[in-house]
Amino acid sequence: MRCDASGGRRIFDISPSLNERLAVWPGDRPLSREVLLDIERGDNITLSTLRSTVHLGAHADAPNHYAPTDVGIDQRPLERYLGRCIVIDVEVNRGERIPASALPSELSCPRVLLKSETFPDPTQFNEDFAALSVELVQRLQQLRVGLIGIDTPSVDLFHSKELPAHQACYAADLAILEGLVLKDVPAGEYELIALPLRLERFDASPVRAILRELGDE
Repeated sequence: MRCDASGGRRIFDISPSLNERLAVWPGDRPLSREVLLDIERGDNITLSTLRSTVHLGAHADAPNHYAPTDVGIDQRPLERYLGRCIVIDVEVNRGERIPASALPSELSCPRVLLKSETFPDPTQFNEDFAALSVELVQRLQQLRVGLIGIDTPSVDLFHSKELPAHQACYAADLAILEGLVLKDVPAGEYELIALPLRLERFDASPVRAILRELGDE
C-alpha cells in the first residue's frame, strides 16, 4: 500500500508479484525469464524474453476462454476495468460456492470484488479455493454489475468441468478478474484500475490491478 502523491489517497496494489515462484493452474505454463543480453555481462543493454500463461496472477478472462465466441481480451470494453468498485468480505468455506446471499440487497457500484481469503498464498496452489455460485452471478446481473473479481484462481471450483459460473458470466456479459490479492484491503468502495493488455484474440491478459481510495466528491 502507498499514497497517491496527487491527493494523499491510499493505493492498494492487489496484484501478486510476477516471478518464477508464482503458482499457476496445474499443467499451465509458469513464468520464466530468459535474459538475452545483460549489462552485467558486458552487453550495452539488458534484454529479456518472457514466457508464461496469460492466466498469470491477477488477470482478466476473455469470453473466448470459456465460450464458443471469437471475442478475445482485446475486444473487451476498457470501461469495465476502470472506475468505482466495492470490495465485499464474504464468509465461505474452502471448496464451496459463494451464495447470492453474500451480496447486499443494493449496490451503488458497477464493479464487485469478493474477498474470500480461500487462496492465501499466490506461490502455493491450493485446490480447495472458493468460487462463485450461478445464483450469485445472476443476482449481480439483476444489480446491473458489469465486472466481478475474486481473490482465487477461478470463478469456478477447481474440479469443475462444466464451468457453470463462467457460463453464467458469459450469459450476463460480466467481465471477470481472477487472482486478486485482497487480504490487506478493508471492505468498502474504491476506484479500480485493472486494464488488460491489448492482446489480439487472446483468451486472457495479466493486469496490474490497483484500488485507490475515493476522493471527496
